[in-house]
Amino acid sequence: MGALVGAACGDALGVPYEFGPPLPERRVPEMIGGGLGPYAPGEYSDDTQMAVCIAHTVRDHDDPLSAEALRQAADGFLEWANGGASDIGDQTRNVMRGAGHAFRRPEVAEVMTAYSADLFAQGVPSAGNGSLMRTGPLALAYPHDPEGLARAADAYSRLTHADPLASEACVLWCEGVRRAVLDGTSDGVRDGLELLPADARGRWKTWLDEAEGAPPRTFENNGFVVSALQAAWSAVTRHPEGYVPAVHAAVRAGNDTDTVASIAGSLAGALWGASGIPAGYLSAVHGWPGYRADDLAELALEILRRHSAS
Repeated sequence: MGALVGAACGDALGVPYEFGPPLPERRVPEMIGGGLGPYAPGEYSDDTQMAVCIAHTVRDHDDPLSAEALRQAADGFLEWANGGASDIGDQTRNVMRGAGHAFRRPEVAEVMTAYSADLFAQGVPSAGNGSLMRTGPLALAYPHDPEGLARAADAYSRLTHADPLASEACVLWCEGVRRAVLDGTSDGVRDGLELLPADARGRWKTWLDEAEGAPPRTFENNGFVVSALQAAWSAVTRHPEGYVPAVHAAVRAGNDTDTVASIAGSLAGALWGASGIPAGYLSAVHGWPGYRADDLAELALEILRRHSAS
């Protein structure tokens, strides 16, 4: 439950400060709303909204990599983009526009993935943080299958972000969430290096080392997926005392605050559980499609009930 609710609370905490400068160390982030929406106090943004689309998909399908599951996810993204999106990143917006004609057609996932790949092939920057922010719920569908989770993280990332860096980041973070749920450690992020292509492991090890050695604000270009992961990993590893210190550190990094805090919140929430999240956050957090913390928690449990034997 903490994985989904923690991501949503981090998102809502970061919303008021999005694209602002780093916050002073003594500044306590608050769920005061505003931001790009403008959002109501406690309202989460596109990070959690898109994660909900994926969570619905893995709740509804035994095999999240089946054609039917990927079709539901792609249709869910398009339905959200057309009617529920309070904000949407440039890369994701481009893909939604390019694949919109396939909405509710059997080939919608293939069209979306191909359009994303074409953009990347044309040199359009495709390594934003927009897939990393949403793929955490996949971890709940593969509690004992890291290789299957890695394949799913790659496939769901490529729906909108064809750059391998985006997929690799999703693989690492999803494995981190999976292991946090399973054994209460953050070891999965580093152990996930073994799930990456051999030629990618060295650079990601270096990036993780850098993140552990510097505060989150160091990685200021955190709209880029590598820097976003580094900022979130820095926040979690340098503040191991609980959910709140880690997520506050992520918000204080500045720039894409809701996304970095949502990414950090998914792992910190998985580590500390929903009980480690302040009651005030749980009572305030809400967002599309009308969910509150209890709804997100129940959604997480529904996923686990379907996939607990996998």
